[in-house]
Amino acid sequence: MIKKTFLFLLSILVLLAGVLGVNTWRQGSRQIQVAPIPPISLDENAVAARLASAVQLQTISSRTDPLLNADQFKAFHQLLEIQFPKVHANLKREIIGDLSLLYTWQGSDPQAAPVLLLAHQDVVPVAPGTETDWKEPPFSGAVKEGFVWGRGSWDNKGNLMAQMESVEALIAQGFKPQRTVYFAYGADEEVSGARGAAQIAATLKARGVHLDFVMDEGLLILQGVMPGMVQPTALIGIAEKGYLSVQLTSKATPGHSSMPSAHGGGAISMMATALKRLDDEQLPAGIRGVAGEMFETLAPEMSGLSRVALSNLWLMRPLVQKQLEASASTNAMLRTTTALTIVNAGNKENVLPGKAEATVNFRLLPGDTVDHVMHHVQEKVAAQADRFEIKALPGAVNASKVAPTDSAQYKTLNTTIREIFPDALVAPGLMIAATDSVHYSEISDHIFKFSPVRADAEDLKRFHGTNERLKISNYADAIRFYQRLVSQISRR
Repeated sequence: MIKKTFLFLLSILVLLAGVLGVNTWRQGSRQIQVAPIPPISLDENAVAARLASAVQLQTISSRTDPLLNADQFKAFHQLLEIQFPKVHANLKREIIGDLSLLYTWQGSDPQAAPVLLLAHQDVVPVAPGTETDWKEPPFSGAVKEGFVWGRGSWDNKGNLMAQMESVEALIAQGFKPQRTVYFAYGADEEVSGARGAAQIAATLKARGVHLDFVMDEGLLILQGVMPGMVQPTALIGIAEKGYLSVQLTSKATPGHSSMPSAHGGGAISMMATALKRLDDEQLPAGIRGVAGEMFETLAPEMSGLSRVALSNLWLMRPLVQKQLEASASTNAMLRTTTALTIVNAGNKENVLPGKAEATVNFRLLPGDTVDHVMHHVQEKVAAQADRFEIKALPGAVNASKVAPTDSAQYKTLNTTIREIFPDALVAPGLMIAATDSVHYSEISDHIFKFSPVRADAEDLKRFHGTNERLKISNYADAIRFYQRLVSQISRR
């Protein structure tokens, strides 16, 4: 009897192993087979010097002061005119909302839907007290050791200047677009884009423009960052998470700290209980939607157990999901995240405060809505709802639309990446941070978030951080990418 049971279990295991193996084998590559194109010749020293001069301008934006550093932004506009004379002789330039720029490269075919490339002029400030931690001064624009150093070199003057370089070169070659190409450069992306991208989008909408294709900064060509991936992986952001900050206020009777309630009824105690519950009982995660499509695309390119597991989610989904949830970056792709960001209560050590306030920030997965998350918050404090005030702070927005990957627009971008970066795999991805491309959702169904720059784990730490820099060879490849992309998308 024991022998028969053993043989039965063994046969089940053999059968299961066979099913897993067949399923893994059947998952063929989804990569487009494209012949790489020879690298366009560039003067890397010259393009690096031009980017460095842009980095030296402190175009730091402000949410409350629209004209903060206006002199720096205007100096940047002048710098663009000087450095890219052919662009300014052949494209129409408009200033929108005081400091943002809209360029129009008129196409020869008025029936062809136009396209739009985005970048932004503004940069985040350097954290006070960290200036001496920089290897090179943050606005030096130093060109050393094969890098352009400084705030904005990567985020996002690198993209902006690369686009300008590509158009200047195309004009020099005599290239003329069939469809109109717009270039929009907001001056307040880092503080929401309300004065820049939102007004540019409204201007285009008022003119009856519907965009065939939009590309903004976003996901990167990652090396050694994706678990189970050996090759560089270019992720095209096809959607962007939504944003919601919720302010909670708990109220109680203030009193002396020598006579606290025995039942945890103080404002701080109630708030702590509510915050712990929100943190412990977050919205559910799942390998679905954009994340599901990304892993389906990459699974055939993985090796070993990672490939087997992702090719057989029908069996291994709980195990794979648990592993993905353990990492902050992959967990953010699977769920609407909950982040406890601000807590304020009390002003004296021997007084029980009558009020405690906290702010909880949510980044919404496509499919979740602001109303749904608000209901989730209310549910978690329902036991003491009469003693809480809950309100959504200004700026709440649902997740963006998901751009379809079976479209000609996505295929063009995919193909261009494979042409310029032939060693890279391409897959759709979810943008977990915010960009100002969301303001264009009413005038385009194909909005992609992708920066054509290689990055490893160390590079990612430099975004909005110390020692931001851009490798000159990577910058040169970005210029080549934009030159190829513009030449392709501007044909009908």
